Amino acid sequence: MAQMHLAEPLHEEARAGKFGFPVPNTIGGTPQPNEWDDDWVRFFREQRIGHQVRLAGDGRLDQLWKEICDNTDGLAALFEGVTVKPAILHGDLWSGNVAGCEGRPTIFDPACYYGHHEAEWGMSWCASFGGKFWEGYRSLIPKDVGFEKRAVLYELYHKLNHYNLFGGGYLSDAMSLMDRLNK
Repeated sequence: MAQMHLAEPLHEEARAGKFGFPVPNTIGGTPQPNEWDDDWVRFFREQRIGHQVRLAGDGRLDQLWKEICDNTDGLAALFEGVTVKPAILHGDLWSGNVAGCEGRPTIFDPACYYGHHEAEWGMSWCASFGGKFWEGYRSLIPKDVGFEKRAVLYELYHKLNHYNLFGGGYLSDAMSLMDRLNK
């Protein structure tokens, strides 16, 4: 995964520093916009979290999202001191999308786009990557300052998507993550 995240982007726009993908796609059954943007924070704010909040159509989520944006300078405060370069992401990496083939690890059912490599770990809550995995990954891509707060943001995207797909308790999960971002 680290080698994939460090690879030279194939698409000209990503090589030029833009985030997105040549086409819109889906994450599960949810449409995922991917318009190219040269600003990672704006891309993630508008095309990931903002999109999911709009799809949810819940006034409480709208209000919490507005508060987060107000309290974090539109999320920019979460990225202070971090340089974000476009990396190709699987986009929906969890244990159900990981297997082996002829003794080699295989990933499938992607929701690809070029984004911040840390965004890949938004599904870690149901991925079960072990210590050896993280040791290998971190040997190539060390953890940046502020990762823990951004990890909450990246998990929020997937919890909102799960709410939009499945409803139920994912709403309270998303609201709890939003509360954590507001502190």
